[in-house]
Amino acid sequence: MSSKIDKSSEYDAIIIGSGFGGSMTAHALVNAGLRVLLLERGDWVKRGPQNWLPQGSVDLTPHYSEEIPYRILAGGNSDVMGAYSCVGGPSVFYGAVSMRFREADFEPGPDIVGDSGACWPFGYQELASSYQQAEHILNVAGDAGADPTEPPRDKPYPQSPDSLSDTSRMVKRAAEALGHKPFRLPLAINYQNDDGRTPCEACPTCDTFACAIQAKNDLATRVLPGLQQKGLEIKANTIAVRLAVANNGIREVQTHNRVTGERTSYQGKIVVLSAGTLASPHLLLASGLDKHNPGGKTIGRYLTRHCNAIAFGFFPRKPNPKNEFHKQLGIHDFYSGHPSVKKPAGKLGSMQQLQTPPIALVHNMVPKPFGKILGLGVPHLTGLLVMAEDQPRFQNRVEIDNNKIDKFGLPQLLVTHHYTKRDYAARDALLKKAGEILKQAGAKFCYMHKIKTFSHAVGTVRLGEAPASSALDESCKFRGIDNLYVVDGSFMPTSGGLNPSLTISANALRVAGHILTDQKLKS
Repeated sequence: MSSKIDKSSEYDAIIIGSGFGGSMTAHALVNAGLRVLLLERGDWVKRGPQNWLPQGSVDLTPHYSEEIPYRILAGGNSDVMGAYSCVGGPSVFYGAVSMRFREADFEPGPDIVGDSGACWPFGYQELASSYQQAEHILNVAGDAGADPTEPPRDKPYPQSPDSLSDTSRMVKRAAEALGHKPFRLPLAINYQNDDGRTPCEACPTCDTFACAIQAKNDLATRVLPGLQQKGLEIKANTIAVRLAVANNGIREVQTHNRVTGERTSYQGKIVVLSAGTLASPHLLLASGLDKHNPGGKTIGRYLTRHCNAIAFGFFPRKPNPKNEFHKQLGIHDFYSGHPSVKKPAGKLGSMQQLQTPPIALVHNMVPKPFGKILGLGVPHLTGLLVMAEDQPRFQNRVEIDNNKIDKFGLPQLLVTHHYTKRDYAARDALLKKAGEILKQAGAKFCYMHKIKTFSHAVGTVRLGEAPASSALDESCKFRGIDNLYVVDGSFMPTSGGLNPSLTISANALRVAGHILTDQKLKS
């Protein structure tokens, strides 16, 4: 089906996706005076009291959809999974943890790299100033110097953290009694009263919920409205379905409006792809761009997502009687390995406090009558999330099935992922340590919950030094296409052991500098 061409004028840049990569790139380009169009397949998330209800958790909202279904061949929660999409991307529903990668994360050892050939063509210092800028844009609250593994920084966090909850104090005392060094997680949450915005009320609906009072510094609250005032054009509910190539460049971005059904093509001097680690390779493969890239065989490959799990401790007394926010502590004593852990040797990953799910959400998510029964025990739980860095492997991939086309014209995406023995060993070692901390805090027993989502997925359009083994060059330009950049988590050759959002943000700001230089050279 043909599409109409938007002839209003050519944009300086078209950005596909409004998550951390897309919004941060837009921030730099719009503030440099460029005319920018931002395409987002999802809609704006309405804010209000409904966000506090159980139905406000992202999986129960219209912003999780199987309109573009992903068929999971291995590694998921079910055979078919949907996608999360909204203006602001994952930031709207995330837990706000904003961590810099450690210096060693940019020089991963053979125990992580294996035979993948993964390589970061730059180090921490090349990203340090961009990390600082991203923290400022997101107004991150943290305690500089408290994390024993924290890399060097020139300035403190923009905000100081809020006071610790009773639950967090309990976990902190237990970790310290075992000789660990818990620290305050840096959070993109507004605690100030002097900027005209409502400060955080420490409610228990933060992670997986949109903030009802807009105190979480997500992109749809903190970044995009200001950019719109400066000229950024946002088209929500607009799905990019093809990138058309001519003369080694993207000639037009073909789209399908998911509400009106209208098909429109847009033209831009620069195209920035930031649709997400699953959706970006989906669009590249559907457009046949792998054939233009010397590293085309790697597109969709080396999918990583952390080997995550939760240790829930069951306490005789309610650990959070005030029902307040308590995702506040991190523990990195095992990040690079630990003398008490013999296998696997070397890097393990991180540990973070986790918000206990609301009772009503358990009632909604678990089939009757089991939901009611399990709900009785929820007030007696608190947990620690463990996040083990997983090994990038060529076999872990996304690919397309051209025999199954969805209603928008995209071929179905197939996802295959298997963890390695080392991934599981690192996760299990962290789980054991998390269980020790919870029992020290007073838990009678622990329940280990395995996570099978793709919320931390990275690596499917990785950058690198060798053209044959990486689809992107050092500036995240797509090899073989002169005007295409990729800036979401798919650019990352390894996953680190931390939440990827701040690294995606910092890298997007770095890449925007390359784009602006490129624009000047061509003008």
